[in-house]
Amino acid sequence: MNGVRHFLLALQFFTRVPVTGPLAGWVGFSPAMLRASAAHFPGVGWLVGAVAAGVFWLAQAGLPGLAGALVAAALSTIATVLMTGAFHEDGLADVADGLGGSADRARALEIMKDSRIGAFGAIALVLALGLKVLLLAMLAGQGASAVVAALVCAHVLSRLAPLFLIRWLPYVGDESAASKSKPLADAIGGSALVVGILWSLPAMAWLAAVHGAMRGLAPVALGALAALFMARLLWRRLRGFTGDGLGATQQVCELAIYLALAWRP
Repeated sequence: MNGVRHFLLALQFFTRVPVTGPLAGWVGFSPAMLRASAAHFPGVGWLVGAVAAGVFWLAQAGLPGLAGALVAAALSTIATVLMTGAFHEDGLADVADGLGGSADRARALEIMKDSRIGAFGAIALVLALGLKVLLLAMLAGQGASAVVAALVCAHVLSRLAPLFLIRWLPYVGDESAASKSKPLADAIGGSALVVGILWSLPAMAWLAAVHGAMRGLAPVALGALAALFMARLLWRRLRGFTGDGLGATQQVCELAIYLALAWRP
């Protein structure tokens, strides 16, 4: 039962899905529970990915051709942004503003706390969202099963990567109680990491079933490289991770998975 509570708390924290009323009372809340719920981050990806895939499939069914695929990709992306409240996109913009705005660690962290978006953040969002729409439209050319698998599995696997950052890097964000990422700041245990991996294994198997063992491994490998890149970047520039850094990592890894699946050597 604790696992169900932790999953629902993760759903409440990472999406706009309403967990209210008697259900919220049953789930409960504490900083320790929220910390434990991070293990179910990839589990939330199954639901977000299913919504993205459903919107894409419905839109493309009535909008044929390349233009239809682009519209379907845009609508699918809009659906995920609405469902998550742009939680991870906001993190990407803040990291781009902070790291692009100053080479000084303390100043970069200060910029990242500013809720206003700057030039670097706006550019990062435009490029990331544009690339996502284009890659999804390309994947549509591989067939409905390929794009559905890509959407669901990318949302799951990209949400596994931040767990490794929490495990390996120290938290360097705002230490105040008001910090939205503070309950997730403490390093997660090995058992929580195992839970996240268990959520992700079916997604890896699905990609292998759709694309074959070798091609199914490519998005996992490129996603892992993207996570390592983000871990190195955050360590080199900030000496640790922030909540925004976790969101940025999810976005970069999601794009890496789409790129690997769309690539045709």
